[in-house]
Parts: sequence; structure tokens; C-alpha cells
Amino acid sequence: MKGLILPLIIFCSSFSSILANKLLIPMDESQTNHLKAYGFTYKVLQGEDAKVSWLLNYKGGSFLMEYYPNFSKDLLSKGISYQIISDQSANQILAEVNSESSNMEQATLQKVPKIALYSPKSASPWDDAVSLALTYAEIPFETIYDQDVLDGNLAKYDWVHLHHEDFTGQMGKMFTQKDQVWYQLQLQEDQQMAKKNGFSKVSQMKGKVASMIKDFMLGGGYLFAMCTATDTFDIALATLGMDAVPAFYDGDATSSNISADNLNFKNTVAFKDFSLILNYRVNEFSTIDSAPNYTQRPIAEENDFFELNEFSAKSDMIPCMLTQNHQQVIHGFMGQTTGFASSTVKSEVTILAENESLKEVKYLYGQVGKGFFAFLGGHDPEDYQHFVNEEHTDLSLHKNSAGYRLILNNILFPSAKKKKQKT
Repeated sequence: MKGLILPLIIFCSSFSSILANKLLIPMDESQTNHLKAYGFTYKVLQGEDAKVSWLLNYKGGSFLMEYYPNFSKDLLSKGISYQIISDQSANQILAEVNSESSNMEQATLQKVPKIALYSPKSASPWDDAVSLALTYAEIPFETIYDQDVLDGNLAKYDWVHLHHEDFTGQMGKMFTQKDQVWYQLQLQEDQQMAKKNGFSKVSQMKGKVASMIKDFMLGGGYLFAMCTATDTFDIALATLGMDAVPAFYDGDATSSNISADNLNFKNTVAFKDFSLILNYRVNEFSTIDSAPNYTQRPIAEENDFFELNEFSAKSDMIPCMLTQNHQQVIHGFMGQTTGFASSTVKSEVTILAENESLKEVKYLYGQVGKGFFAFLGGHDPEDYQHFVNEEHTDLSLHKNSAGYRLILNNILFPSAKKKKQKT
């Protein structure tokens, strides 16, 4: 009898491995490392002919894929929760997800996007949330800046993130930092690049760069931006051919026709009907920001939350992908641009998350030609009010961050086969 035990164990183990050949990575509250799970999924998609099912609204937006024995070591080392299930169990899950009566959907991820982060070499001491997220999740990216854009290199990439850059050419209106080394280095870098490319001022170069990034989207590229890059990108597009920079920053006066009536809102991608703030001593660019930096935020930190809007997974797949999360209500976070005044958001733009009581849009998405953009207000989802020279956020302490998940949703979004949005 004892002689039969070992063969029986071997048989059961082999039989189990035959039945259990699918990998499910849950993304609900049971997941021990949400952020690393995105990186693992990205790595799997780098394989030849690899496919992953993103199960929208199923256990927080779980991932289902073929299982290979070498996956387990990687998953365990990264602290990612997972389940090895049989084909039968996987088919039952897919039947539930694809049921017409459920608000769930199966999005097929087929390839990984090539990612670029637009950031100066002399980047300020403000850490960038996207670079932190990608680095922690172990997702590869390349860094580009104005020269790369002007040289036409955007075509090499599928997905571009804008560092918290000021596209108006006013160095973030951070005049109090003028004596700081980082400020001087970035100002020098921008001025030298503008001169090299035949622009008399940095603002002119930034306007050209913004236009070329918009062309990148028109041709099918994906753009993601946070903080200052969100509103200053549209301001640059709205003021092309004008001088919207006070003499304090560039040595000459602003154009005499700078007013809300003369701004080109047809050229912007997300915002309309905003006014510029031209006082150089006011650390704010326009009325787009719902929480102007010259006023106190009208809500205490402990009460500051925004809510993800709910979408139909079957008819509104894109906004549903961008809002996959294990939490619907997320703690707010500030930045040079904290959020967007709802009155300035174009009607064709989809609002993904907002604080209705403050009339503040926190997260939005839209389409430009064949491409897409998503803007997320604020600087760092796990640092309520980040200051210059503060320590960078350690994401190993925030591996289940609902705010950082919004960033990483955008990374996988370009991988998905899109269905036409119905609403």
C-alpha cells in the first residue's frame, strides 16, 4: 500500500497541473501589491503573441492569462496575490463577465506601448509621480524633452507623459525659487534649447512643442499629464502667436490683445472659456485650476476626497478601463494644478472623477483625432501637499495606492483592443 502513495501523489500533482493552467490576478482588496501587478502584466505582454484579459469591474479589474510555472517565482518575489485556476473555472469567470446582465467586460490586452516621459535633464527636485509609479512597477520607459519633440521623435512612442512642465514658458511662475540651483539649471537648459532651434523666447518654443504633441495625438498617440502640465498645455495652444508671458520672465510686455475673448479655444484639447492670470507675482496661470494657489483650499485635508464616476463596461469601455480600482472614493492630493473648474471643461470631454461639492473635476479623458489624452489633477497621490526638496514618496509603503492605480491604468490602456464608445 505504501508503494502506491508516491505514484498517486505524482499523478495527482500532474493531473492538477493539467487542470490548473490559467492565472488570475485579483485586483480587489485581496490584492497585496496592486502596483507591482501592473508591472507583472506589462512584462507578460512583452512576450511573443502574449495576450491578457483585463476583466473590467471583476474584482477591481483583475487580470486573467495563461499560466506558466516560471510565473510563480516572479509573482512571489514581487508580493503579488494570484490564483492558479483551471480552464473550466476561467470559462465560468468569463461567462459571468461577458453576461449581458452584468456591468463587466473582457478587454483583450495584446501588446505593450512604448513609453516616453517628457522631462528636462535638469529636472527640479520635485519627484514625478509617473516616473515613481513606472520605476516601482518595473515598467520600462525612456526620457525625452523638447529637442526630441522638435526633431520629430515622438513617432517612436505610443504613450507620452508630460512631466509637471510649464508650457507657457514662465518656469512655473516660481519666482521665489529664482536663486535655487535647479531653477537656474532648467532655465539655462530651456533658453539654450530655444536659441539653438531658432526661437527668440522659451515661450515660443514651448508653444511649438505643445502643437507637435497635439499632432502626435491626432495621429493616434496617447497623452497623459498631471499637475502643471495639464492646464499650461492648453494655455500654450490657446495663445499661439501671442505673448502671454509677463516682462518679469521674458523681458517684454504681453500682447495687447491677450483676453478671454481672443484666446483660441478651438485649438485646445480639454478646456474652454478660461481667463489668464498675468500677474507675475501670482503663482497661478488661469481660471482652469479649481483650487487657485493664492487662496486657501476650502476643505480640510482629512475631508478632501474625490469620487470615481461609474461607467458601463460594455458600452463605455475606455473610461471604464481608466477608472478600474479597488476604491471608488479616493483621498485628494494637491499640486500647482490641483483640479479643474468644471465650468472650463469642454462638453465633449469625459469626466472620470470629481468632487461635486467643490465643482472640481479631478480626472478627465478625451479624444483628439485618432489619439487620446487623460489629465489627472494634483502632484502626488500619496503626498497631500508636496513641497520643493521634500523626500520622494516611497511606493513600497503605498503598494495598494488607489491614486497610483489611476496612473497605471493609463499605461495598460493603449494595449487594449478598443470597442467603439456608444455614449
